[in-house]
Amino acid sequence: MPRRVVRLREEVLSADGETLRAGIAAIQAELQVTPAFPPEVEHAAQEAAKNPRLPELDRTDLPFVTIDPATAQDLDQALHIERSAAGHQDGYTVYYAIADVAAFVQPGDPLDEEAHKRGETLYGADSKVPLYPKALSEDAASLLADQVRPALLWTIELDGDGGTVAGRVERALVRSRAKLSYTDVQEQLDAGTADPVFTLLQEVGERRLRIEAERGGVSLPLPEQEVRADGAHWSLAFRQQHPVEQWNAQISLLTGMTAATLMVNARTGLLRTLAPADPRDVKRLRRTARALRIDWPENQSYPDFVRSLEPATPSHAAMLVACTRLLRGSGYVGFAGELPEHTGHSAIAADYAHVTAPLRRLVDRYALEISVALSAGHEVPGWVVDRFGELPTTMRGSTRRANQYERAVLDLVEAAVLRDYVGETFDGVVVEVDDRDQRKGDVTIREPAVEAPIRDDRDLPLGTDVRARLTAADPQTRTIRFELA
Repeated sequence: MPRRVVRLREEVLSADGETLRAGIAAIQAELQVTPAFPPEVEHAAQEAAKNPRLPELDRTDLPFVTIDPATAQDLDQALHIERSAAGHQDGYTVYYAIADVAAFVQPGDPLDEEAHKRGETLYGADSKVPLYPKALSEDAASLLADQVRPALLWTIELDGDGGTVAGRVERALVRSRAKLSYTDVQEQLDAGTADPVFTLLQEVGERRLRIEAERGGVSLPLPEQEVRADGAHWSLAFRQQHPVEQWNAQISLLTGMTAATLMVNARTGLLRTLAPADPRDVKRLRRTARALRIDWPENQSYPDFVRSLEPATPSHAAMLVACTRLLRGSGYVGFAGELPEHTGHSAIAADYAHVTAPLRRLVDRYALEISVALSAGHEVPGWVVDRFGELPTTMRGSTRRANQYERAVLDLVEAAVLRDYVGETFDGVVVEVDDRDQRKGDVTIREPAVEAPIRDDRDLPLGTDVRARLTAADPQTRTIRFELA
């Protein structure tokens, strides 16, 4: 299920930083997670940072750039796109460099064992619990600007329509020329001052979005929740994605699908999977659409229906929340020698592997090792295959923990923002109603931007504008409750 990420701006901490940090420390204690690493792991990171295993191939001639949230330092991906050379007229060559964590981490060393305990980086406000120590994840292994770094370099040839012609991955030295934010790039594109590479990113991204629609893939345009501050005043807001974020995401998806093709063809790999939606769940969604008075023609597919929704419309926002039900249940499957029963990811409508975030997800390091071996025609290393059985379970646990952490931090921030407003009423929309008890559900408040439980003595009107009264907001228990006003 898509996560509602909360990003906390630094100036918020000056308003009531002690309370907020104490609350986050309590969450970390509850979940038994910590940003700190054991001394032997920190030492191993410091030593590894001094002595990475560097590849012979040098592609520092390619003018890579990174595009990330403005404050990010754990930079997994760097991008460059060119129009294709002769032989692929009107096509594109996508170069996608991925941080080579395996250049620093050895199988079975303290860094590797600690990463298996953590599984992935946990994000919540400014309180990140990293997968690897910062000496690697935000320094020596990160694709920071003007630094030569070891990378897994994907070279993917596309035709003029954005379809994949060929793809390979190899180890290479790369250097990013600039660290850019999504906002920076979008503003430059809108002003017509962007570097030509971003014009190509737009072209490729839009073509890949069309291909996604044609194959039946779907992405839910859910807004991102973020905390803002004006002096001592705390506020919450929903932020819609910039178009450049969607185009950039398509490059990541393209890379993951290219990796999955290598794995399926070789019958060896680690795939990210999602089973097809249960027909009963689709029927349930159609009933929700009828209740919300949203037209969903019988001959219109679920992906096409989702693309027709407008998140700014209250009933459509409620429908999008309901649609997340079909995205639950994703997982990983490892295989060697025989394909599993299900290899595909139903939301992407293709085979797919996680290979673009090794600084933040354990499984990506393994999937990249599989990809680079298969691309070169080599055997997949034994230390990779040996972990196939346990990795899906490890990642399932870490994903659950990440969701719990982000949800708890979000509840804390929302309760802290609202604690002085108990008894007041707010404009909102009922976005979900409990199937077993129509008096319980969730409401999205527009200002401040909060999604929270609502309960009333009456049945809740799904997808309807309401006035909601805040009945509880306690940062200590991270509790927020509303009722109909």
